[in-house]
Amino acid sequence: GCLAFPSSERCASAPFVPVQYGLYSSFMGCFVYCFLGTAKDVTLGPTAIMSLIVSSYAFHEPVYAILLAFLSGCIQLAMGLLHLGFLLDFISCPVIKGFTSAASITISFNQIKNILGLQGIPRQFFLQVYETLRRIRETRAGDAILGLACLAALAGLRAMKSRLPRAACVEPLAARVSYLIVWTSATARNALVVLFAGLVAYSFQVMGSQPLTLTGSIPQGLPAFQLPRFSMAAPNGTIPFRSMVEDMGVGLAVVPLVGLLETVAIAKAFASQNDYRIDPNQELLAMGFANVLGSFVSSYPITGSFGRTAVNAQSGVCTPAGGLVTGTLVLLSLAYLTSLFYYIPKAALAAVIISAVVPLFDAGIFRTLWRVKRLDLVPLCVTFLLCFWEVQYGIVAGVLVSGILLLYSIARPPIKVSEGDVLLLQPGSSLHFPAIECLRDTVCSHALAASPPRSIILDCRHISSIDYTVVVGLAELLQELRKHGLSLAFCSLQDPVLQVLLSADLEGFQHFPSQEEAERCGGADPGGGGAAPFTSTSESSLLPA
Repeated sequence: GCLAFPSSERCASAPFVPVQYGLYSSFMGCFVYCFLGTAKDVTLGPTAIMSLIVSSYAFHEPVYAILLAFLSGCIQLAMGLLHLGFLLDFISCPVIKGFTSAASITISFNQIKNILGLQGIPRQFFLQVYETLRRIRETRAGDAILGLACLAALAGLRAMKSRLPRAACVEPLAARVSYLIVWTSATARNALVVLFAGLVAYSFQVMGSQPLTLTGSIPQGLPAFQLPRFSMAAPNGTIPFRSMVEDMGVGLAVVPLVGLLETVAIAKAFASQNDYRIDPNQELLAMGFANVLGSFVSSYPITGSFGRTAVNAQSGVCTPAGGLVTGTLVLLSLAYLTSLFYYIPKAALAAVIISAVVPLFDAGIFRTLWRVKRLDLVPLCVTFLLCFWEVQYGIVAGVLVSGILLLYSIARPPIKVSEGDVLLLQPGSSLHFPAIECLRDTVCSHALAASPPRSIILDCRHISSIDYTVVVGLAELLQELRKHGLSLAFCSLQDPVLQVLLSADLEGFQHFPSQEEAERCGGADPGGGGAAPFTSTSESSLLPA
């Protein structure tokens, strides 16, 4: 809750809408995700990334931003109802690790300016690094001392909790009470540090001297609960709903998809770290309902917040019900308590965020992938490096690279070749249309180079499915081998594949139940006569006359 206010204020104030709309976007997602979400750590709300994307399609008009939230939510709901969550399974583990490692660095460095008390630092990472180093001499001593002290206190409390021995029931009451006090202090370390820093800032304010940069004034009041507006008044008349949708254009695809990618990437990262599973279809529904209902309280599109989610996880939140606490605190604060947030130092909040996200950097993943499978370093490095430019570009690029590697493995399946009395070829996976040319080239190159010419057996035990293009390719392969006086027989076909091939009525198609029987019968004859129980010698209808 303490983080939701200043972070929401920063997200909304700079890009495109008044500050209060960032605050209105901070609570509905917490309530909805509590009941519909499947990741205990994830916190939905406004983020800098989503704010910048929405600013491109909202034209500095809150009406556009709110309508975009409603329409994005409808799209996400439709995807969830159609069970399209499987598409999110294409976000592989290297992509997740690259994203979380890069995000831990970028978010941490983004908070350095608050630790040092610097103002006017750009959001883009590389410009951020340049400007921070260039203006390092402008560091405010008060902010730096408080920020470093908070970082040290948080690190000490975390280490204390990890080394704290559990108190046994037989121990004296004083020992058990001491254990409870230390455990509570270590678990609630984020709130304690922020509270202590706020008291320090208030003390300085009372003395008439303020060396710290404070969160400052926050607009007070709750938004009205109402339908989003489907038209907008303009100086030249009214802009109808259709024109507003046309103005948003590609934003209606970009905003919901980027929101989903970011949320699911965060959810998968913390699910892997904390040993639980998420349901992508349920996540789609949760995101959709959160955006649709959020638009009723003047929220613009929201997504998972990496920083606040990390703080949730580090604070020991055990269920999504933690969102109820956050959402309730935001509502109460909007209504009554905004004045109390005035004295929270930005350096203390920055320390809490840095302390939460730094442990998420996984340096060991690079060494692990180098040892286990080096090719997976490609999507990892692509995601990691591009996330320093823009997080959404890094995730999309990583998914695309992972998809290309997946498609390559489908198009070029491993084929084991054994030469003996017959030429035996054994594909290592199912055959789909990109792979048929590879299979044909492998069969022909080995069959035509063999001396003396010999029968060819295709061992299909690992092939569980084929498509029509594969059937056409096999028909052409049988015809091509017959022209050279060679034969091809199939063995160990699984029932679904066998039924497809029998239905295709391939000319010269012969099948043996096992590799041993195929070898014993010497393969197949070019004319189609063999000892197989399933034989078709009629002219194939798949080939041109």
